[in-house]
Amino acid sequence: MPRITDTVPTADGACPVSLHTPDGEGPWPGVVMYPDAGGARPTFRAMADKLAALGYAVLVPDVYYRAGEWEPFSMATVFEDASERNRLFALMAKVTPDVMAADAAAFFDYLAGRPEVTGESFGTTGYCMGGRTSLVVAGRVPERVRAAMSFHGGGLVTDDADSPHLRADAISAAVYVGAARNDRSFTDADAEALQKALTAAGVEHTVEFYDAFHGFAVPDNGPYDEPAARRHWQTTEAFFGAHLR
Repeated sequence: MPRITDTVPTADGACPVSLHTPDGEGPWPGVVMYPDAGGARPTFRAMADKLAALGYAVLVPDVYYRAGEWEPFSMATVFEDASERNRLFALMAKVTPDVMAADAAAFFDYLAGRPEVTGESFGTTGYCMGGRTSLVVAGRVPERVRAAMSFHGGGLVTDDADSPHLRADAISAAVYVGAARNDRSFTDADAEALQKALTAAGVEHTVEFYDAFHGFAVPDNGPYDEPAARRHWQTTEAFFGAHLR
């Protein structure tokens, strides 16, 4: 797949991104793919290539760019190493809902200005922390998001005022949530609360659980599950095909 690296100007500097497009001539619908807590890395660039092959221009941002040059994490060991875990959590804490929304507006402006991309509204998808970001952005920048997907996303229902479910009435996108089993960051009760909020707001949505653990869709995660990952790709193809084309 064709791939370029670039930077997107933001209010806080310049965010490194990669843009992945299909072979052939566009333009194509644009999608922002938000990485999990491990950040932008080769696994996500390969996943973006795969999504691009389905007919999309896919942007993968370095959501930790405010930290400058940061050392990549080993997703196989990061949660077992106290110092690495603390370093990861420190980076995550700086990606607040306000930051997510401000950066998303810049990403969407960038996509709208690219000759490879069609339209002024886009898709979002994300994994783990990125799954939460996808829904936060759908509620914070609703006029730019037509379809929002979240896979094994955590923190979708919390007591915090910025919880994505509390902004359901602002969402204009169709929403898909693919949750993991036995996930303390998104429980059965959370799923019920999210669905009630989306239903009350009149948001077209699907919330369903996969028979796999948190991290099932990302190949360099320990709980990666090939059948669940394959299902997630099939669902992504169908969902974006229905809502972005």
